Amino acid sequence: MIKLIKNFTLKDLFLLLLSTAIIAFSVYLDLKIPDYMSEITRLVKTEGTNINSVLNEGYKMLLCALGSLVSAVIVGYIITYVSATYSKNLRKKLFKNIESFGMEEMKKFQTGSLITRTTNDITNIQMFIAMGMQLLIKAPITAVLGIIKILNKNLTWSVITGGCVLIMLTVIIILMITVIPKFKTIQKLIDNINSLMKENLTGIRVVRAFNAEKYQYNKFNKVNKELTDVNEFTQKSMSIISPVMYLIMNILTLAIYFIGSSLIYNGSLSMKISLFSDMVVFTSYAMQIIMSFLMLAIIFIMYPRTSVSLDRIDEVLKTKSKIVDGPYKKPTKKHGEIEFKNVSFRYPDSEENVLTNISFKVEKGKTLAFIGRTGSGKSTLINLIPRFYDVTEGSILIDGVDIRKYNLKTLHNKIGYVSQKALMFNDTIKNNIAYGTTAKGKITSKKIKYSLVIAEANEFVTKLKGGTSYSLAESGSNVSGGQKQRISIARAIARNPEIYLFDDTFSALDYKTDAKLRENLKEAAKDSSILIVAQRIGTIMNADEIIVLENGKIIGKGTHKELMDKCKVYKEIALSQLGKEELENA
Repeated sequence: MIKLIKNFTLKDLFLLLLSTAIIAFSVYLDLKIPDYMSEITRLVKTEGTNINSVLNEGYKMLLCALGSLVSAVIVGYIITYVSATYSKNLRKKLFKNIESFGMEEMKKFQTGSLITRTTNDITNIQMFIAMGMQLLIKAPITAVLGIIKILNKNLTWSVITGGCVLIMLTVIIILMITVIPKFKTIQKLIDNINSLMKENLTGIRVVRAFNAEKYQYNKFNKVNKELTDVNEFTQKSMSIISPVMYLIMNILTLAIYFIGSSLIYNGSLSMKISLFSDMVVFTSYAMQIIMSFLMLAIIFIMYPRTSVSLDRIDEVLKTKSKIVDGPYKKPTKKHGEIEFKNVSFRYPDSEENVLTNISFKVEKGKTLAFIGRTGSGKSTLINLIPRFYDVTEGSILIDGVDIRKYNLKTLHNKIGYVSQKALMFNDTIKNNIAYGTTAKGKITSKKIKYSLVIAEANEFVTKLKGGTSYSLAESGSNVSGGQKQRISIARAIARNPEIYLFDDTFSALDYKTDAKLRENLKEAAKDSSILIVAQRIGTIMNADEIIVLENGKIIGKGTHKELMDKCKVYKEIALSQLGKEELENA
Protein backbone atom coordinates (compact mmCIF):
# COMPACT_ATOMS: atom_id res chain seq x y z
CA MET A 1 0.00 0.00 0.00
CA ILE A 2 2.95 2.35 0.68
CA LYS A 3 4.11 1.86 -2.94
CA LEU A 4 0.63 2.90 -4.08
CA ILE A 5 0.42 5.99 -1.88
CA LYS A 6 3.92 7.32 -2.62
CA ASN A 7 2.98 7.96 -6.27
CA PHE A 8 -0.04 10.10 -5.36
CA THR A 9 0.29 13.85 -5.85
CA LEU A 10 -0.77 16.28 -3.11
CA LYS A 11 -3.88 17.05 -5.15
CA ASP A 12 -4.73 13.32 -5.31
CA LEU A 13 -4.28 12.96 -1.55
CA PHE A 14 -6.49 15.98 -0.91
CA LEU A 15 -9.23 14.53 -3.15
CA LEU A 16 -8.95 11.16 -1.36
CA LEU A 17 -9.33 12.90 2.02
CA LEU A 18 -12.35 14.76 0.66
CA SER A 19 -13.77 11.45 -0.59
CA THR A 20 -13.22 9.93 2.86
CA ALA A 21 -15.22 12.72 4.47
CA ILE A 22 -18.06 12.36 1.94
CA ILE A 23 -18.07 8.56 2.32
CA ALA A 24 -18.18 8.90 6.13
CA PHE A 25 -21.18 11.22 5.74
CA SER A 26 -22.80 8.74 3.32
CA VAL A 27 -22.29 5.85 5.77
CA TYR A 28 -23.76 7.97 8.56
CA LEU A 29 -26.87 8.54 6.42
CA ASP A 30 -27.09 4.81 5.59
CA LEU A 31 -26.88 3.89 9.26
CA LYS A 32 -29.54 6.46 10.20
CA ILE A 33 -32.11 4.69 8.00
CA PRO A 34 -32.53 1.70 10.41
CA ASP A 35 -33.16 4.17 13.24
CA TYR A 36 -36.04 5.69 11.29
CA MET A 37 -37.26 2.17 10.47
CA SER A 38 -37.23 1.40 14.18
CA GLU A 39 -39.18 4.56 14.95
CA ILE A 40 -41.73 3.81 12.21
CA THR A 41 -42.16 0.27 13.60
CA ARG A 42 -42.72 1.67 17.08
CA LEU A 43 -45.23 4.27 15.81
CA VAL A 44 -47.16 1.69 13.80
CA LYS A 45 -47.41 -0.59 16.86
CA THR A 46 -48.50 2.26 19.12
CA GLU A 47 -52.19 2.96 19.32
CA GLY A 48 -53.43 6.43 18.36
CA THR A 49 -50.38 7.26 16.24
CA ASN A 50 -50.97 10.05 13.74
CA ILE A 51 -50.26 9.08 10.11
CA ASN A 52 -48.31 12.32 9.66
CA SER A 53 -45.81 11.16 12.31
CA VAL A 54 -45.13 8.00 10.29
CA LEU A 55 -44.83 10.00 7.06
CA ASN A 56 -42.39 12.43 8.66
CA GLU A 57 -40.10 9.55 9.61
CA GLY A 58 -40.51 8.15 6.09
CA TYR A 59 -39.52 11.50 4.53
CA LYS A 60 -36.42 11.54 6.70
CA MET A 61 -35.56 8.05 5.43
CA LEU A 62 -35.98 9.22 1.84
CA LEU A 63 -33.78 12.26 2.45
CA CYS A 64 -31.07 10.01 3.94
CA ALA A 65 -31.29 7.68 0.93
CA LEU A 66 -31.14 10.63 -1.49
CA GLY A 67 -28.18 12.15 0.38
CA SER A 68 -26.39 8.80 0.26
CA LEU A 69 -27.04 8.56 -3.49
CA VAL A 70 -25.71 12.07 -4.21
CA SER A 71 -22.66 11.37 -2.03
CA ALA A 72 -21.97 8.13 -3.95
CA VAL A 73 -22.13 9.98 -7.31
CA ILE A 74 -19.74 12.70 -6.12
CA VAL A 75 -17.28 10.17 -4.67
CA GLY A 76 -17.49 8.07 -7.85
CA TYR A 77 -16.59 11.11 -9.95
CA ILE A 78 -13.69 12.12 -7.68
CA ILE A 79 -12.22 8.62 -7.42
CA THR A 80 -12.50 8.08 -11.19
CA TYR A 81 -10.63 11.34 -11.77
CA VAL A 82 -7.93 10.36 -9.24
CA SER A 83 -7.49 6.87 -10.74
CA ALA A 84 -7.25 8.21 -14.32
CA THR A 85 -4.72 10.95 -13.47
CA TYR A 86 -2.73 8.55 -11.26
CA SER A 87 -2.38 6.01 -14.08
CA LYS A 88 -1.52 8.80 -16.56
CA ASN A 89 1.24 10.16 -14.33
CA LEU A 90 2.57 6.71 -13.46
CA ARG A 91 2.62 5.63 -17.13
CA LYS A 92 4.46 8.84 -18.05
CA LYS A 93 6.97 8.32 -15.23
CA LEU A 94 7.51 4.70 -16.27
CA PHE A 95 7.97 5.55 -19.96
CA LYS A 96 10.42 8.34 -19.13
CA ASN A 97 12.50 6.03 -16.95
CA ILE A 98 12.55 3.30 -19.61
CA GLU A 99 13.73 5.87 -22.18
CA SER A 100 16.71 6.66 -19.95
CA PHE A 101 17.82 2.99 -19.88
CA GLY A 102 21.10 1.99 -21.42
CA MET A 103 21.56 -1.29 -23.29
CA GLU A 104 22.48 -3.07 -20.04
CA GLU A 105 19.17 -2.13 -18.39
CA MET A 106 17.18 -2.98 -21.53
CA LYS A 107 18.59 -6.50 -21.46
CA LYS A 108 17.38 -6.92 -17.88
CA PHE A 109 13.73 -6.60 -18.98
CA GLN A 110 12.17 -8.27 -22.00
CA THR A 111 10.39 -5.97 -24.44
CA GLY A 112 7.13 -7.89 -23.90
CA SER A 113 7.49 -7.48 -20.14
CA LEU A 114 7.98 -3.71 -20.40
CA ILE A 115 4.88 -3.46 -22.61
CA THR A 116 2.86 -5.46 -20.05
CA ARG A 117 4.06 -3.27 -17.20
CA THR A 118 3.20 -0.08 -19.10
CA THR A 119 -0.29 -1.30 -20.03
CA ASN A 120 -1.77 -4.26 -18.14
CA ASP A 121 -0.05 -3.63 -14.80
CA ILE A 122 -1.01 0.05 -14.73
CA THR A 123 -4.60 -0.87 -15.72
CA ASN A 124 -4.74 -3.24 -12.73
CA ILE A 125 -3.69 -0.38 -10.44
CA GLN A 126 -6.16 2.03 -12.03
CA MET A 127 -9.03 -0.45 -11.56
CA PHE A 128 -8.06 -0.93 -7.93
CA ILE A 129 -8.05 2.82 -7.25
CA ALA A 130 -11.33 3.34 -9.14
CA MET A 131 -13.17 0.53 -7.35
CA GLY A 132 -11.08 -0.64 -4.42
CA MET A 133 -10.33 2.74 -2.86
CA GLN A 134 -14.03 3.48 -2.40
CA LEU A 135 -14.55 0.11 -0.74
CA LEU A 136 -11.33 0.45 1.25
CA ILE A 137 -12.55 3.74 2.72
CA LYS A 138 -16.20 2.75 3.12
CA ALA A 139 -15.81 -0.75 4.58
CA PRO A 140 -13.96 0.07 7.84
CA ILE A 141 -16.11 3.16 8.48
CA THR A 142 -19.28 1.10 8.01
CA ALA A 143 -17.95 -1.74 10.17
CA VAL A 144 -16.87 0.53 13.04
CA LEU A 145 -20.04 2.65 13.09
CA GLY A 146 -22.22 -0.45 12.68
CA ILE A 147 -20.52 -2.25 15.57
CA ILE A 148 -20.95 0.85 17.78
CA LYS A 149 -24.66 0.88 16.92
CA ILE A 150 -25.30 -2.77 17.86
CA LEU A 151 -23.17 -3.04 21.00
CA ASN A 152 -25.96 -1.86 23.32
CA LYS A 153 -28.77 -3.76 21.60
CA ASN A 154 -28.38 -7.42 22.58
CA LEU A 155 -25.37 -9.44 23.75
CA THR A 156 -26.52 -12.73 22.16
CA TRP A 157 -27.09 -11.12 18.77
CA SER A 158 -23.71 -9.37 19.04
CA VAL A 159 -21.90 -12.67 19.80
CA ILE A 160 -23.56 -14.39 16.81
CA THR A 161 -22.62 -11.47 14.53
CA GLY A 162 -19.01 -11.60 15.79
CA GLY A 163 -18.89 -15.36 15.14
CA CYS A 164 -20.08 -14.87 11.56
CA VAL A 165 -17.45 -12.17 10.97
CA LEU A 166 -14.75 -14.51 12.34
CA ILE A 167 -15.82 -17.30 9.95
CA MET A 168 -15.68 -14.86 7.01
CA LEU A 169 -12.22 -13.65 7.94
CA THR A 170 -10.98 -17.26 8.21
CA VAL A 171 -12.28 -18.06 4.70
CA ILE A 172 -10.68 -14.89 3.29
CA ILE A 173 -7.28 -15.59 4.92
CA ILE A 174 -7.22 -19.18 3.61
CA LEU A 175 -8.04 -17.98 0.09
CA MET A 176 -5.40 -15.25 0.20
CA ILE A 177 -2.68 -17.71 1.23
CA THR A 178 -3.72 -20.01 -1.63
CA VAL A 179 -4.24 -17.45 -4.40
CA ILE A 180 -1.77 -14.56 -3.90
CA PRO A 181 1.30 -16.46 -5.28
CA LYS A 182 -0.67 -17.20 -8.45
CA PHE A 183 -1.08 -13.52 -9.37
CA LYS A 184 2.67 -13.11 -9.86
CA THR A 185 2.60 -16.14 -12.14
CA ILE A 186 -0.27 -14.59 -14.15
CA GLN A 187 1.68 -11.39 -14.86
CA LYS A 188 4.76 -13.36 -15.93
CA LEU A 189 2.63 -15.46 -18.29
CA ILE A 190 1.13 -12.26 -19.76
CA ASP A 191 4.74 -11.12 -20.34
CA ASN A 192 5.42 -14.37 -22.20
CA ILE A 193 2.32 -13.97 -24.37
CA ASN A 194 3.30 -10.40 -25.28
CA SER A 195 6.83 -11.51 -26.13
CA LEU A 196 5.56 -14.37 -28.30
CA MET A 197 3.12 -12.08 -30.09
CA LYS A 198 5.87 -9.54 -30.78
CA GLU A 199 8.23 -12.29 -31.98
CA ASN A 200 5.57 -13.77 -34.25
CA LEU A 201 4.51 -10.44 -35.79
CA THR A 202 8.09 -9.21 -36.25
CA GLY A 203 9.17 -12.46 -37.87
CA ILE A 204 5.99 -13.15 -39.87
CA ARG A 205 7.90 -13.35 -43.17
CA VAL A 206 10.28 -15.99 -41.83
CA VAL A 207 7.38 -17.90 -40.25
CA ARG A 208 5.58 -18.09 -43.58
CA ALA A 209 8.72 -18.79 -45.62
CA PHE A 210 9.46 -21.85 -43.46
CA ASN A 211 5.83 -23.01 -43.14
CA ALA A 212 6.19 -22.64 -39.37
CA GLU A 213 2.66 -21.38 -38.68
CA LYS A 214 1.69 -24.57 -36.84
CA TYR A 215 4.87 -24.50 -34.76
CA GLN A 216 4.22 -20.87 -33.76
CA TYR A 217 0.57 -21.69 -33.02
CA ASN A 218 1.53 -24.60 -30.75
CA LYS A 219 4.15 -22.46 -29.02
CA PHE A 220 1.60 -19.72 -28.37
CA ASN A 221 -1.13 -22.17 -27.42
CA LYS A 222 1.05 -23.72 -24.72
CA VAL A 223 1.65 -20.38 -22.96
CA ASN A 224 -1.97 -19.31 -23.54
CA LYS A 225 -3.24 -22.53 -21.92
CA GLU A 226 -0.93 -22.02 -18.93
CA LEU A 227 -2.31 -18.52 -18.45
CA THR A 228 -5.90 -19.77 -18.83
CA ASP A 229 -5.36 -22.56 -16.30
CA VAL A 230 -3.86 -20.22 -13.67
CA ASN A 231 -6.58 -17.62 -14.28
CA GLU A 232 -9.24 -20.29 -14.02
CA PHE A 233 -7.80 -21.52 -10.71
CA THR A 234 -7.70 -18.01 -9.20
CA GLN A 235 -11.18 -17.07 -10.42
CA LYS A 236 -12.72 -20.33 -9.17
CA SER A 237 -11.00 -19.90 -5.82
CA MET A 238 -12.14 -16.30 -5.46
CA SER A 239 -15.68 -17.16 -6.57
CA ILE A 240 -16.06 -19.12 -3.31
CA ILE A 241 -16.14 -15.86 -1.36
CA SER A 242 -19.45 -14.56 -2.70
CA PRO A 243 -21.66 -17.62 -1.93
CA VAL A 244 -19.97 -18.06 1.46
CA MET A 245 -20.67 -14.41 2.30
CA TYR A 246 -24.34 -14.62 1.30
CA LEU A 247 -24.73 -17.96 3.12
CA ILE A 248 -23.36 -16.39 6.30
CA MET A 249 -25.62 -13.33 5.87
CA ASN A 250 -28.72 -15.49 5.51
CA ILE A 251 -27.76 -17.74 8.44
CA LEU A 252 -27.13 -14.62 10.56
CA THR A 253 -30.54 -13.18 9.60
CA LEU A 254 -32.28 -16.45 10.50
CA ALA A 255 -30.38 -16.65 13.80
CA ILE A 256 -31.34 -13.07 14.74
CA TYR A 257 -35.00 -13.69 13.91
CA PHE A 258 -35.02 -17.08 15.65
CA ILE A 259 -33.55 -15.66 18.88
CA GLY A 260 -35.66 -12.51 18.53
CA SER A 261 -38.91 -14.47 18.13
CA SER A 262 -38.07 -16.46 21.25
CA LEU A 263 -37.38 -13.28 23.23
CA ILE A 264 -40.55 -11.62 21.96
CA TYR A 265 -42.66 -14.70 22.73
CA ASN A 266 -41.40 -14.81 26.33
CA GLY A 267 -41.44 -11.04 26.91
CA SER A 268 -44.12 -8.81 28.36
CA LEU A 269 -46.46 -6.81 26.09
CA SER A 270 -44.52 -3.57 26.63
CA MET A 271 -41.23 -5.34 25.90
CA LYS A 272 -42.50 -7.05 22.74
CA ILE A 273 -42.77 -3.80 20.76
CA SER A 274 -39.32 -2.70 21.93
CA LEU A 275 -37.77 -6.13 21.17
CA PHE A 276 -39.38 -6.31 17.73
CA SER A 277 -38.11 -2.81 16.95
CA ASP A 278 -34.60 -3.70 18.18
CA MET A 279 -34.63 -6.92 16.10
CA VAL A 280 -35.49 -5.01 12.90
CA VAL A 281 -32.77 -2.43 13.59
CA PHE A 282 -30.19 -5.01 14.66
CA THR A 283 -30.81 -7.06 11.49
CA SER A 284 -30.21 -3.97 9.35
CA TYR A 285 -27.03 -3.08 11.21
CA ALA A 286 -25.78 -6.68 11.13
CA MET A 287 -26.30 -6.78 7.36
CA GLN A 288 -24.40 -3.50 7.05
CA ILE A 289 -21.51 -4.96 9.05
CA ILE A 290 -21.49 -8.17 7.01
CA MET A 291 -21.64 -6.12 3.80
CA SER A 292 -18.67 -4.07 4.99
CA PHE A 293 -16.67 -7.26 5.40
CA LEU A 294 -17.91 -8.40 1.98
CA MET A 295 -16.48 -5.14 0.61
CA LEU A 296 -13.21 -5.94 2.35
CA ALA A 297 -13.31 -9.38 0.72
CA ILE A 298 -13.62 -7.73 -2.69
CA ILE A 299 -10.58 -5.61 -1.83
CA PHE A 300 -8.71 -8.75 -0.85
CA ILE A 301 -9.58 -10.18 -4.26
CA MET A 302 -8.32 -7.11 -6.12
CA TYR A 303 -5.32 -6.06 -4.05
CA PRO A 304 -3.05 -9.14 -4.45
CA ARG A 305 -2.95 -8.65 -8.22
CA THR A 306 -2.55 -4.90 -7.78
CA SER A 307 0.28 -5.53 -5.31
CA VAL A 308 2.10 -7.70 -7.86
CA SER A 309 1.63 -5.00 -10.51
CA LEU A 310 2.94 -2.33 -8.12
CA ASP A 311 6.04 -4.45 -7.39
CA ARG A 312 6.69 -4.95 -11.11
CA ILE A 313 6.35 -1.24 -11.87
CA ASP A 314 8.43 -0.30 -8.84
CA GLU A 315 11.15 -2.68 -10.07
CA VAL A 316 11.37 -0.71 -13.34
CA LEU A 317 11.22 2.69 -11.61
CA LYS A 318 13.99 1.69 -9.18
CA THR A 319 16.22 0.55 -12.03
CA LYS A 320 18.40 3.50 -12.89
CA SER A 321 20.64 3.70 -15.93
CA LYS A 322 24.35 3.32 -15.28
CA ILE A 323 24.93 5.68 -18.19
CA VAL A 324 24.58 9.01 -16.37
CA ASP A 325 24.90 12.58 -17.59
CA GLY A 326 28.24 14.32 -17.21
CA PRO A 327 28.52 18.04 -16.44
CA TYR A 328 30.21 19.08 -19.70
CA LYS A 329 27.89 21.12 -21.98
CA LYS A 330 30.24 23.74 -23.40
CA PRO A 331 31.31 23.79 -27.07
CA THR A 332 34.85 22.50 -27.62
CA LYS A 333 37.70 24.18 -29.49
CA LYS A 334 38.22 21.07 -31.60
CA HIS A 335 35.42 19.52 -33.65
CA GLY A 336 35.09 15.82 -34.45
CA GLU A 337 38.38 14.46 -33.10
CA ILE A 338 38.03 10.98 -31.55
CA GLU A 339 40.65 9.11 -29.56
CA PHE A 340 40.54 5.66 -27.95
CA LYS A 341 43.08 5.22 -25.14
CA ASN A 342 43.74 1.60 -24.10
CA VAL A 343 40.02 0.77 -24.25
CA SER A 344 38.84 -2.63 -23.04
CA PHE A 345 35.23 -3.71 -22.73
CA ARG A 346 33.26 -6.69 -21.53
CA TYR A 347 29.50 -7.09 -21.34
CA PRO A 348 28.00 -7.02 -17.82
CA ASP A 349 27.07 -10.71 -17.89
CA SER A 350 30.37 -11.83 -19.41
CA GLU A 351 33.73 -12.76 -17.88
CA GLU A 352 35.80 -12.24 -21.03
CA ASN A 353 36.64 -9.02 -22.82
CA VAL A 354 34.98 -8.30 -26.15
CA LEU A 355 37.54 -5.58 -26.83
CA THR A 356 41.06 -5.46 -25.40
CA ASN A 357 43.52 -2.56 -25.31
CA ILE A 358 42.13 -0.63 -28.30
CA SER A 359 43.97 2.60 -29.11
CA PHE A 360 43.63 4.90 -32.13
CA LYS A 361 42.97 8.51 -33.06
CA VAL A 362 40.78 10.04 -35.77
CA GLU A 363 41.24 13.69 -36.68
CA LYS A 364 38.65 16.03 -38.13
CA GLY A 365 37.93 15.37 -41.81
CA LYS A 366 39.47 11.87 -41.77
CA THR A 367 37.80 8.51 -42.40
CA LEU A 368 38.61 5.47 -40.27
CA ALA A 369 37.25 2.05 -41.21
CA PHE A 370 36.98 -1.19 -39.22
CA ILE A 371 36.94 -4.64 -40.70
CA GLY A 372 37.28 -8.15 -39.35
CA ARG A 373 35.63 -11.50 -39.15
CA THR A 374 32.15 -11.88 -37.62
CA GLY A 375 32.29 -11.48 -33.85
CA SER A 376 35.56 -9.56 -33.83
CA GLY A 377 34.01 -6.63 -31.91
CA LYS A 378 33.49 -4.03 -34.68
CA SER A 379 29.90 -3.05 -33.83
CA THR A 380 30.64 -3.15 -30.11
CA LEU A 381 33.45 -0.65 -30.62
CA ILE A 382 31.20 1.76 -32.54
CA ASN A 383 28.44 1.45 -29.88
CA LEU A 384 30.84 2.64 -27.18
CA ILE A 385 31.11 6.11 -28.75
CA PRO A 386 27.46 7.22 -28.19
CA ARG A 387 27.70 5.53 -24.74
CA PHE A 388 25.24 2.73 -25.35
CA TYR A 389 27.69 1.03 -22.99
CA ASP A 390 30.56 2.48 -20.95
CA VAL A 391 34.09 1.18 -21.34
CA THR A 392 35.36 -1.33 -18.77
CA GLU A 393 38.92 0.03 -18.90
CA GLY A 394 40.61 2.96 -20.58
CA SER A 395 38.87 6.03 -21.98
CA ILE A 396 37.31 7.48 -25.12
CA LEU A 397 37.94 11.15 -25.83
CA ILE A 398 35.97 13.39 -28.17
CA ASP A 399 37.62 16.73 -28.82
CA GLY A 400 39.95 16.02 -25.91
CA VAL A 401 37.16 15.41 -23.37
CA ASP A 402 36.30 11.99 -21.89
CA ILE A 403 32.83 11.10 -23.20
CA ARG A 404 31.75 10.15 -19.67
CA LYS A 405 32.13 13.84 -18.74
CA TYR A 406 29.77 15.00 -21.49
CA ASN A 407 26.14 15.79 -20.95
CA LEU A 408 24.45 13.02 -22.98
CA LYS A 409 22.45 15.46 -25.09
CA THR A 410 25.62 17.41 -25.93
CA LEU A 411 27.45 14.19 -26.80
CA HIS A 412 24.68 12.87 -29.03
CA ASN A 413 24.36 16.21 -30.82
CA LYS A 414 27.94 15.72 -32.03
CA ILE A 415 27.12 12.34 -33.58
CA GLY A 416 25.26 11.16 -36.66
CA TYR A 417 24.63 7.48 -35.97
CA VAL A 418 23.41 4.94 -38.55
CA SER A 419 22.71 1.52 -37.07
CA GLN A 420 23.39 -1.85 -38.64
CA LYS A 421 19.67 -2.50 -38.96
CA ALA A 422 17.91 0.46 -40.57
CA LEU A 423 15.12 1.54 -38.22
CA MET A 424 12.16 3.43 -39.64
CA PHE A 425 9.41 4.99 -37.55
CA ASN A 426 5.74 4.86 -38.46
CA ASP A 427 5.72 8.38 -39.88
CA THR A 428 6.44 10.31 -43.08
CA ILE A 429 9.86 10.16 -44.76
CA LYS A 430 10.25 13.87 -43.96
CA ASN A 431 9.70 13.30 -40.23
CA ASN A 432 11.93 10.23 -40.23
CA ILE A 433 14.80 12.33 -41.59
CA ALA A 434 14.14 15.40 -39.42
CA TYR A 435 14.01 13.12 -36.38
CA GLY A 436 14.99 14.30 -32.90
CA THR A 437 16.89 17.42 -31.92
CA THR A 438 20.20 18.85 -33.12
CA ALA A 439 22.72 21.33 -31.78
CA LYS A 440 22.34 23.49 -34.88
CA GLY A 441 18.63 24.15 -34.80
CA LYS A 442 15.64 22.83 -36.72
CA ILE A 443 16.17 20.60 -39.74
CA THR A 444 14.64 22.50 -42.65
CA SER A 445 13.04 21.14 -45.83
CA LYS A 446 16.13 22.32 -47.69
CA LYS A 447 18.36 20.22 -45.42
CA ILE A 448 16.07 17.21 -45.89
CA LYS A 449 16.25 17.55 -49.69
CA TYR A 450 20.04 17.94 -49.55
CA SER A 451 20.49 14.88 -47.31
CA LEU A 452 18.35 12.76 -49.66
CA VAL A 453 20.51 13.79 -52.63
CA ILE A 454 23.75 12.96 -50.78
CA ALA A 455 22.30 9.60 -49.62
CA GLU A 456 21.30 8.71 -53.21
CA ALA A 457 17.68 8.50 -52.03
CA ASN A 458 16.14 11.49 -53.78
CA GLU A 459 15.41 9.63 -57.01
CA PHE A 460 13.22 6.92 -55.47
CA VAL A 461 11.62 9.28 -52.90
CA THR A 462 10.38 11.70 -55.61
CA LYS A 463 8.67 8.78 -57.35
CA LEU A 464 6.68 7.90 -54.23
CA LYS A 465 3.19 9.34 -53.83
CA GLY A 466 3.62 12.56 -51.88
CA GLY A 467 7.42 12.45 -52.04
CA THR A 468 8.86 13.20 -48.61
CA SER A 469 5.29 13.25 -47.24
CA TYR A 470 4.97 9.56 -48.10
CA SER A 471 4.07 7.67 -44.92
CA LEU A 472 6.29 4.75 -43.96
CA ALA A 473 4.66 1.70 -42.42
CA GLU A 474 5.82 0.20 -39.13
CA SER A 475 9.53 -0.72 -39.42
CA GLY A 476 9.44 0.69 -42.98
CA SER A 477 7.90 -2.48 -44.37
CA ASN A 478 6.53 -0.64 -47.44
CA VAL A 479 10.02 0.20 -48.80
CA SER A 480 12.98 -2.04 -49.62
CA GLY A 481 15.94 -2.73 -47.36
CA GLY A 482 18.28 -0.58 -49.47
CA GLN A 483 15.77 2.27 -49.50
CA LYS A 484 15.42 2.13 -45.71
CA GLN A 485 19.18 2.17 -45.37
CA ARG A 486 19.51 5.27 -47.55
CA ILE A 487 16.77 7.09 -45.60
CA SER A 488 18.57 6.28 -42.34
CA ILE A 489 21.83 7.63 -43.84
CA ALA A 490 19.97 10.78 -44.91
CA ARG A 491 18.74 11.14 -41.33
CA ALA A 492 22.35 11.27 -40.10
CA ILE A 493 23.47 13.65 -42.87
CA ALA A 494 20.61 16.09 -42.14
CA ARG A 495 22.00 16.60 -38.62
CA ASN A 496 25.30 17.85 -40.09
CA PRO A 497 27.19 16.21 -37.21
CA GLU A 498 30.85 16.46 -36.27
CA ILE A 499 31.17 12.67 -36.22
CA TYR A 500 29.55 10.05 -38.46
CA LEU A 501 29.19 6.47 -37.20
CA PHE A 502 28.25 3.92 -39.87
CA ASP A 503 27.72 0.44 -38.40
CA ASP A 504 27.84 -1.84 -41.46
CA THR A 505 25.44 0.63 -43.04
CA PHE A 506 26.29 0.10 -46.71
CA SER A 507 25.73 -3.68 -46.78
CA ALA A 508 22.17 -3.37 -48.17
CA LEU A 509 23.32 -1.20 -51.08
CA ASP A 510 24.51 -2.35 -54.49
CA TYR A 511 28.13 -1.61 -55.36
CA LYS A 512 27.29 1.28 -57.72
CA THR A 513 25.04 3.08 -55.19
CA ASP A 514 27.55 2.36 -52.43
CA ALA A 515 30.38 3.95 -54.39
CA LYS A 516 28.32 6.98 -55.47
CA LEU A 517 27.02 7.57 -51.93
CA ARG A 518 30.51 7.46 -50.42
CA GLU A 519 31.74 9.85 -53.09
CA ASN A 520 28.90 12.27 -52.20
CA LEU A 521 29.59 11.83 -48.50
CA LYS A 522 33.29 12.61 -48.91
CA GLU A 523 32.40 16.11 -50.09
CA ALA A 524 29.41 16.66 -47.77
CA ALA A 525 31.26 15.48 -44.65
CA LYS A 526 34.69 16.90 -45.40
CA ASP A 527 34.72 18.75 -42.08
CA SER A 528 33.57 15.73 -40.05
CA SER A 529 35.18 12.55 -38.79
CA ILE A 530 33.81 9.34 -40.28
CA LEU A 531 33.99 5.90 -38.69
CA ILE A 532 32.79 3.00 -40.82
CA VAL A 533 32.25 -0.62 -39.86
CA ALA A 534 32.06 -2.74 -43.00
CA GLN A 535 32.26 -6.28 -44.30
CA ARG A 536 32.96 -5.30 -47.90
CA ILE A 537 36.48 -4.35 -48.88
CA GLY A 538 35.12 -2.12 -51.67
CA THR A 539 33.41 0.10 -49.08
CA ILE A 540 36.56 0.88 -47.10
CA MET A 541 39.42 0.69 -49.61
CA ASN A 542 39.69 4.47 -49.91
CA ALA A 543 39.54 5.19 -46.16
CA ASP A 544 42.39 7.26 -44.69
CA GLU A 545 43.10 4.42 -42.28
CA ILE A 546 41.75 0.90 -41.79
CA ILE A 547 41.85 -1.07 -38.55
CA VAL A 548 41.61 -4.87 -38.67
CA LEU A 549 40.08 -6.53 -35.61
CA GLU A 550 40.43 -10.13 -34.54
CA ASN A 551 38.93 -11.43 -31.27
CA GLY A 552 38.56 -7.88 -29.99
CA LYS A 553 42.19 -6.92 -30.62
CA ILE A 554 43.83 -4.75 -33.27
CA ILE A 555 45.94 -6.98 -35.51
CA GLY A 556 46.43 -4.52 -38.37
CA LYS A 557 46.38 -0.78 -38.96
CA GLY A 558 47.11 1.24 -42.08
CA THR A 559 45.91 2.05 -45.59
CA HIS A 560 44.52 -0.55 -47.97
CA LYS A 561 47.85 -1.05 -49.73
CA GLU A 562 49.80 -1.25 -46.47
CA LEU A 563 47.47 -3.88 -45.06
CA MET A 564 47.58 -5.93 -48.26
CA ASP A 565 51.34 -6.17 -47.75
CA LYS A 566 51.57 -6.73 -44.00
CA CYS A 567 48.22 -8.08 -42.66
CA LYS A 568 47.41 -11.67 -43.53
CA VAL A 569 43.80 -11.56 -42.24
CA TYR A 570 43.01 -8.42 -44.23
CA LYS A 571 44.52 -9.91 -47.37
CA GLU A 572 42.45 -13.10 -46.94
CA ILE A 573 39.23 -11.08 -46.59
CA ALA A 574 40.14 -8.94 -49.60
CA LEU A 575 40.98 -11.90 -51.85
CA SER A 576 37.76 -13.67 -50.86
CA GLN A 577 35.75 -10.70 -52.15
CA LEU A 578 37.72 -9.22 -55.06
CA GLY A 579 40.06 -10.60 -57.68
CA LYS A 580 43.81 -10.11 -57.45
CA GLU A 581 43.82 -7.83 -60.46
CA GLU A 582 41.08 -5.60 -59.02
CA LEU A 583 42.98 -5.27 -55.77
CA GLU A 584 46.25 -4.40 -57.49
CA ASN A 585 44.54 -1.67 -59.53
CA ALA A 586 42.69 -0.24 -56.53
